[in-house]
Amino acid sequence: MVRPKLLLAETAGAGLKAEHAVEILRTSPEVGFFEIHAENYMGAGGAPHRILSAIRDRYPVSLHGVGLSIGAEGPLDRDHLCRLKALNDRYQPALFSEHLAWSTHDTTYFNDLLPVPYTEGALRRVCDHIDEVQNTMGRRMLLENPSTYVAFSQSTMTELDFLREIVVRTGCGLLLDVNNVFVSCTNHEMAPEEYLSAFPLDHVDEIHLGGHAPDTDSAGRPLLIDTHDREVDEAVWALFRSVIDVCGPVPTLIEWDNDVPPWPVLCHEVAAASKILRARASGEIRHAS
Repeated sequence: MVRPKLLLAETAGAGLKAEHAVEILRTSPEVGFFEIHAENYMGAGGAPHRILSAIRDRYPVSLHGVGLSIGAEGPLDRDHLCRLKALNDRYQPALFSEHLAWSTHDTTYFNDLLPVPYTEGALRRVCDHIDEVQNTMGRRMLLENPSTYVAFSQSTMTELDFLREIVVRTGCGLLLDVNNVFVSCTNHEMAPEEYLSAFPLDHVDEIHLGGHAPDTDSAGRPLLIDTHDREVDEAVWALFRSVIDVCGPVPTLIEWDNDVPPWPVLCHEVAAASKILRARASGEIRHAS
């Protein structure tokens, strides 16, 4: 039986990468937790589980799914959901999250997390899927806000209204990806500060920070791509500080999934997030009321 480990609000973590595992186990760095992509551990055994078991003996873990396709029009894949539950039961993660997106259609599986139209029909479908997930898993799920590059003309509500209604109807929590906010707001020519000022922060149980790549669209306008392949941008750090200033410390993950750097580079990013969280916890950063 895996012993539960407490994930403290003022801790920052990193995504667990196989190339870092030996160094992590050898040096036991001061990292609050490690997050895993569930789909990487759905086999029954082998090296991935040996590594994860050793990490789990020392650190809390969080479970982040990328393949449930919460926003898909069709039913959830029951086999996938059962494997997800087995992984949850085996490692007892401190947090469990998925994306507000879809990635399947009929028998086709896409490599991207695709956007959902913000309509009443889509809202009912997403809520039904979240209810199914939470009932199957026997625990609360966190839903991550997406990074988007297009908007649907048929949307009848804003993304924030959509997220708020999901929380009310399902009781799920939210995973606030600050980089996704910056990417989406830049792409849709909105102010990220205004978006975050209206975000339901009281339902946020985890924060993600990651890197993005600059690009331009066909008209030459700025376009950002959520790449997770570099350091957190200073503009995203500034938004993160403003969020923590308002809501207090929240467990925060550094995502770096592509062009993965040596462990000290990733660990430096984790330390930067930890410094901000500890400062807010100790009262050095205090929201002006």
